[in-house]
Amino acid sequence: MLSEKTISIIKSTIPVLEVHGVAITKRFYQLLFANHPELMNVFNHANQRQGKQQAALANAVYAAAQYIDKLETILPAVKQIAHKHRSLGVTADQYPIVGQNLLQAIKEVLGDAATDEIIHAWAEAYGVIASVFISVEEEMYQEAEQQQGGWAGYRAFRVERKVQESSVIASFYLVPQDGGSIASFKPGQYVSVKMDIPGEKNTHIRQYSLSDAPGKPYYRISVKREDTLPSKPAGVVSVYLHEKVKEGEVLWLSAPAGDFTLALEETRPVVLISGGVGLTPMVSMLNTLADTKASRQVTFIHAALNGEFHAMKQQVEETVSRMSGASVHWCYEKPTATDRELDAFDQEGYIDLPWLQKVIPNKDAVFYFCGPVPFMAHINRLLIQWNIPAEHIHYEFFGPSGSLDQPSEQAAVPQQ
Repeated sequence: MLSEKTISIIKSTIPVLEVHGVAITKRFYQLLFANHPELMNVFNHANQRQGKQQAALANAVYAAAQYIDKLETILPAVKQIAHKHRSLGVTADQYPIVGQNLLQAIKEVLGDAATDEIIHAWAEAYGVIASVFISVEEEMYQEAEQQQGGWAGYRAFRVERKVQESSVIASFYLVPQDGGSIASFKPGQYVSVKMDIPGEKNTHIRQYSLSDAPGKPYYRISVKREDTLPSKPAGVVSVYLHEKVKEGEVLWLSAPAGDFTLALEETRPVVLISGGVGLTPMVSMLNTLADTKASRQVTFIHAALNGEFHAMKQQVEETVSRMSGASVHWCYEKPTATDRELDAFDQEGYIDLPWLQKVIPNKDAVFYFCGPVPFMAHINRLLIQWNIPAEHIHYEFFGPSGSLDQPSEQAAVPQQ
């Protein structure tokens, strides 16, 4: 337990963290990788370059300071991060390393303002927070290894099939190379894929949602090829998977993880909304509802740039056709002439509230959505405007957790 004095000191630093949080975390990662370059094999380099990881850590530190006297308040966020840590293979002995470099970054960025008293208080607080993470993650490691078909670390999976789903998304059907059983998972969860790519100095680890229902003899991941854009470079792993990985080759996977999952015990109607490759966990949820013959009303809504970028369309339509009380609706931002000729979409442009109210038969539903952050921010605003209770709204960030507090005009991005 932290003393009242320590809690008071930590809370007094909240205004400073609000201003200098990202600068501190940016310096932290510089120090961490300089002092421990082996950790470059764990972190996503693209997220580092784009500042996503720094911002996510700054938000986490800020939240920890706010709720240092009632850490149970942020336990859901702790569990979400712990799932990612377990999936990546973060170990207990790495926490002191992180703490040492974080305190050094605070000292360097704040200078004289970082008094010995403040540093000591943060060292004490970090120890408590780290112990919470270590405890939660240890339980997750045991569960992942001890469950039926589970394993520790990374396990070899062979690419049994590779299917091009759209112009930018490919699915990989993965079976264990050892021929053993595989762990079940909750629809919405993901796996980490660890890759050593020729010409790359470090190992790369990426997390991909499982895009089919559990209970199959394979895992399926569906990966969007991230090509070069003006704002970011091409995705090293996604491009390699699309261009180089063939059927018969081996990928190394950690056991399924993640807390963005479909509540199968829920009886309310369910609405699944996705943009671009955000449909992968939604398809897993849809297929699970179909396989379990759930009696719930299901509405599946997907937004894509146009038909060329629309993955798994036929699969989803076939699944919905064999479900009682299920419907599917497509929104294309910029339909092609072929899309118009085939009458391949239901809404042109962007998802708006009048259209949602038209296609969703019952607002007393549980809503799940996933896609690019601006897309999710837009959907979240619509649901709030529709007075959907917060406890009925669930969403997933691909990559480091961020904020849905986005300007409304940013919602109008191509949903590939």
